[in-house]
Amino acid sequence: MYFGGASEDAVRAGARHADVYAFWGEPLAGIAERIAQVRAAAAAHGRVPNFSVSLRPIPAATEAEAWRRAEDILRLTKERSGELRKAFNLDHSAQHGSRRLLQYAAQGDIHDKRLWTAVAKVTGAAGNSTALVGSYEQVAESLLDYTGLGVGTLLIRGFSPLEDARDYGTLVSLVREQAERQGLLGNRVLAGTAAA
Repeated sequence: MYFGGASEDAVRAGARHADVYAFWGEPLAGIAERIAQVRAAAAAHGRVPNFSVSLRPIPAATEAEAWRRAEDILRLTKERSGELRKAFNLDHSAQHGSRRLLQYAAQGDIHDKRLWTAVAKVTGAAGNSTALVGSYEQVAESLLDYTGLGVGTLLIRGFSPLEDARDYGTLVSLVREQAERQGLLGNRVLAGTAAA
């Protein structure tokens, strides 16, 4: 069973019942902090959960091309987010996970090597709204940085289903190749995709 949530109540419930505790894409230090928190809560129940991180990679053949795509995504998000927030009365300010993402976004648009928080800032951190931006190799490397913290599942979804399906085929292959070279496949490193 997968479970996610950033509140203390969510951690207590997930630590007791979840097989896999899921996080949104935060900076590496934030994920390490969250893993330690969930592990401590789970230990009280004699449990050892696995962990998942969900991100929205924006890969391209070159880093410059990836940043051009990211800027296009940000422009479209800005154009559409105000209308959607009004139409659906979207307010995520009460959600602990959204508040965490907004705190990181307030500190800067880029964290670690390439975690980009600008979309989270524009959308009010409405769900999975952080991205890894760079060349295929750079994004694959950044995804694997999360596995070094103890993350066993990488859930990736994008902003444009058709383009992303093509790009993620390349990205997933590189993640697997890099994981194999680093000896991580035996530790259950998985890369999956979900529709945008």
